[in-house]
Amino acid sequence: MGRSYFHLHLVSDSTGETLIAASRAASAQYQGVASIEHVYPLVRTPEQLDRVIAEIENAPGIVLFTLVDANLSRRLEESCETFGSPCLSVLGPILNLFKSYLGQNSTPRAGAQHMLNADYFKRIDALNFTMMSDDGQLPENLEHADIVLVGVSRTSKTPTSIYLANRGYKTANIPLVPHVPLPSGLVHLRHPLIVGLVASADRIVQIRQNRLLSLNADAQSEYVDRVAVAEEIAASRRLFADRSWPVIDVSRRSIEETAAAILDLYRAHRLKFITHG
Repeated sequence: MGRSYFHLHLVSDSTGETLIAASRAASAQYQGVASIEHVYPLVRTPEQLDRVIAEIENAPGIVLFTLVDANLSRRLEESCETFGSPCLSVLGPILNLFKSYLGQNSTPRAGAQHMLNADYFKRIDALNFTMMSDDGQLPENLEHADIVLVGVSRTSKTPTSIYLANRGYKTANIPLVPHVPLPSGLVHLRHPLIVGLVASADRIVQIRQNRLLSLNADAQSEYVDRVAVAEEIAASRRLFADRSWPVIDVSRRSIEETAAAILDLYRAHRLKFITHG
């Protein structure tokens, strides 16, 4: 290509989240080439599309779209052909596959995946529960959680909990702090899946040092002493082994990868729960 960046236009009649996720997954496969994203959400009228087309003409590049209105889609494709910008309907091939298997056409509904249905309210409920149960708060509610994450400071408990809540899972997290006892009811929980999170001492120290720098706090405490941190992690591993709690090492995992591993464990946990009652 002879350049280190390209323009990426994402045109959606909904929030654009589908396009953003798909395009970033593809872009990540190309090292040394960065995309300049232009996101156009809620494009549902010819006038709105006119503005989008003018932007694409100004900065030609790859165009991905999710427009259920056939007229808008056709017009965008024709304009892109004129500008020489490659254009693709991200949902088109998927809908064609569904049609060939189901034997019927889809009913076009812009933003149908974001309807205020039971799943939506389940996610909101999970998010409220998770925010109230962050960092060991409201331990009396732990039995009502779907998942409980346990780990020393800076093992990504809170961001992982919020990610899981956005998927509809009520998630609490409990910090392991030296010389501070765990909530008394934790070891007797029956309903939730309890997962231990660990990381390498070097990784934990690095994150904690950055945290202290951002707070202008003392960077010489045991909180960032490598030997002390290594002992914290070793103690957490012993606890998890004693309680037979599954363990996930988050050192080299993204939040999404950690959450995927947790949900894999959760499905097996729920199956066992259903089977044995």
